[in-house]
Amino acid sequence: MHFDPADTAHPHLAYNLLIGLVAPRPIAWITSHNLEGRVNAAPFSAFNYVGTEPPLVAVGVGNRPGSGPGVVGKDTARNIRDTREFVINVVDETLAEAMNLCAIDFPPDVNELDIAGLATVPSTKVAVPRIAGAPAALECREVTTMEIGRSRIILGEVVSFYVKDEFVDPAGPYVLAEKLHAIGRMNGRGSYVRTRGAFFSIPRLTREEWEKGRGKAKGKA
Repeated sequence: MHFDPADTAHPHLAYNLLIGLVAPRPIAWITSHNLEGRVNAAPFSAFNYVGTEPPLVAVGVGNRPGSGPGVVGKDTARNIRDTREFVINVVDETLAEAMNLCAIDFPPDVNELDIAGLATVPSTKVAVPRIAGAPAALECREVTTMEIGRSRIILGEVVSFYVKDEFVDPAGPYVLAEKLHAIGRMNGRGSYVRTRGAFFSIPRLTREEWEKGRGKAKGKA
């Protein structure tokens, strides 16, 4: 089947297909605060890293239903625009339920972390706190925000990384992702995937290794 995203008969067509096809997705559980210092926490799965020198991440944040183009409808986007700082907290299996509570569309004066019973600790380089129980966190400063239609892409520079000691191989340093057990977002509401027991490895080949292997395959033929 072929689908046209401009098909007005199905207003949610693009969303429904993208979340089903671009999956699994990492979850950016973002803490931010407003100009008065009130903390907000919300998860977003339109998220990935896009550069390493400097370290850059991108998060897609749409408007609330009914808000028009140019309107920052969600607390997270408004807070980042006002303060230019935010923290991306990594979500593991133990925090899945709490993260889900923070996805509820509460009024701006409600602290989602209080609802979820979560504590925060100060960050090292930004004023926004990180979630104390998160296995890792990325402290970020906004580089720019691009507004396209009812969507916006927030580009942030990671100015500090936090990873719990038990998830770090100091030889790299590397993240022991197979021990961290982050979860991913799948299609539709309430659909997630675990990474526990799901890892497999495919060694990356050099061209020389590939050429050598191809030669062996031809010899067997």
